[in-house]
Amino acid sequence: MASVTSLSDSVHQRLAAALSAAVPQAGSADPLLRRSDRADFQANGILALAKKEKANPRELAAQVVSGVESGELIKDVEVSGPGFLNITLTDRAITANLAARYADDTGRLGVPYAEQPGTTVIDYAQPNVAKEMHVGHLRSAVIGDAVVQLLEFTGENVVRRHHIGDWGTQFGMLIQYLEEHPHELDHKADEASGEEAMSNLDRLYKAARGLFDADEEFKTRARRRVVDLQAGDPRTLATWQKFVDESKIYFFSVFEKLDMEVRDADIVGESGYNDMLAETCRLLEESGVAVRSEGALCVFFDDIKGPDGNPVPLIVQKSDGGYGYAATDLSAIRDRVFNLKANSIIYVVDARQSLHFKMVFETARKAGWLGDDVKAHQLAFGTVLGKDGKPFKTREGETVRLVDLLDEAIDRASAVVREKAQDLSEEEIAERGTQVGVGAVKYADLSTSANRDYKFDLDQMVSLNGDTSVYLQYAYARIQSILRKAGASRPAAHPELELHEAERALGLHADSFAATVAEAATEYAPHKLAAYLYQLASLYTTFYDKCPVLKAETPEQIENRLFLCDVTARTLHRGMALLGIRTPERL
Repeated sequence: MASVTSLSDSVHQRLAAALSAAVPQAGSADPLLRRSDRADFQANGILALAKKEKANPRELAAQVVSGVESGELIKDVEVSGPGFLNITLTDRAITANLAARYADDTGRLGVPYAEQPGTTVIDYAQPNVAKEMHVGHLRSAVIGDAVVQLLEFTGENVVRRHHIGDWGTQFGMLIQYLEEHPHELDHKADEASGEEAMSNLDRLYKAARGLFDADEEFKTRARRRVVDLQAGDPRTLATWQKFVDESKIYFFSVFEKLDMEVRDADIVGESGYNDMLAETCRLLEESGVAVRSEGALCVFFDDIKGPDGNPVPLIVQKSDGGYGYAATDLSAIRDRVFNLKANSIIYVVDARQSLHFKMVFETARKAGWLGDDVKAHQLAFGTVLGKDGKPFKTREGETVRLVDLLDEAIDRASAVVREKAQDLSEEEIAERGTQVGVGAVKYADLSTSANRDYKFDLDQMVSLNGDTSVYLQYAYARIQSILRKAGASRPAAHPELELHEAERALGLHADSFAATVAEAATEYAPHKLAAYLYQLASLYTTFYDKCPVLKAETPEQIENRLFLCDVTARTLHRGMALLGIRTPERL
């Protein structure tokens, strides 16, 4: 089905045409249309145009009003204040436009695809091999997954990349420790669950780290092992591969609990770029972008200096010949631009790495790898805080394990579902509890602008009141309950009916779903979609309180209000799915 032109776009076109007719020399002037609490829409563009043309704004506004084509779309246009236009739409237009969205059997609600989709490579959900995932891994995974869903929905070709930490000094340390203490890993991968395998690896990592920090001779042997690993020694590589494989089992189990799809083919860790590192350094040095300084290969920047005023370089290769993170990240950019043909590269990475990525992007531009036709963007995110406003830790001061956090959220949500459940079995309560609990964690993250810190408060997250996913899920489930109780009455649009104020507000907001999705996708801003959905649920609550549905006055009004209910439900369902959150039919 073809996309549906939104009401705001239709009004914008009419006003733009009237503006051009009133002031032909101005060309295509923007009426600056927005939603208003004084009417359905307000246009503010006449003020700027009048100033530019040295005209009286109210007189120009009156001239524009006389040229606005109204018909079935616009009911009234009035001049307000110094030259604003207040626009009221017909009830028929609101219902008819929603009916066109409702008729879209593709499930897209008439949302158009982007006019010029490209290829975006998005780097997100980057756990470390042989280490348990903790609360710090939550935001990259959740934000990245939502941005993937939004971009794919708009028609973008999205290539997912999970840049896991699977290379470097720590693996020489781990492999050497296991070589000297073979009994420390005495289980078989196929006998352990993902969490059990990772607990063993995590314990092994801590023991190896302790010895590495305390014993210089072990440290020397571990570093020699790194050289063996990078050189491709078969026995060393086999042990390394065992660590990676067992860690992946665990990663998949955590991402499954998060209700996220992570495919093995999309996991391209630091090791995946190992064969490119030497060439990356050679190209940088030969082009003069990087220079040798005290034996290390460095890139210097005019505007990046330390507290002492001295330049802070990006170290691509260390003086001992080892490669830093920069070499891997620059090699990844080369791969993503030249092999994957990316138009955009997004890195969903902690804000504390902003300086590193600023330097990496600038280096890649100097080297000619990031041209004007490729956008590189760090979608930087803030920190997850505890209720005390400090970084989220356990009572013992340790970082909270992600699995523990999700399990507690599911337990809390299951208690809420059990309290509300009337006809659900224990199995259904467990399923809904998981969907509500995981949804609560995701929504709390996604409803906050990515670059801001947020407080992790499970009591608030699973509340039925306020800006929570549970409130949205409950609104959806309530609508499904009404639709089940409707009997022979079915949802059907009746454009001929007058609408209540609450029906108008709900309908106008539902019609702006497409614009919100486009904005959230273009700006990589899932929080804008979350805010839209919360307002949709709030407007539905007002509608539900003020407009009887099954007890409406006429059969036509019952059908029209059921139609408004169903449009709202479908919009909630689609919008929440784009955030990676389930909407259970019953709660």
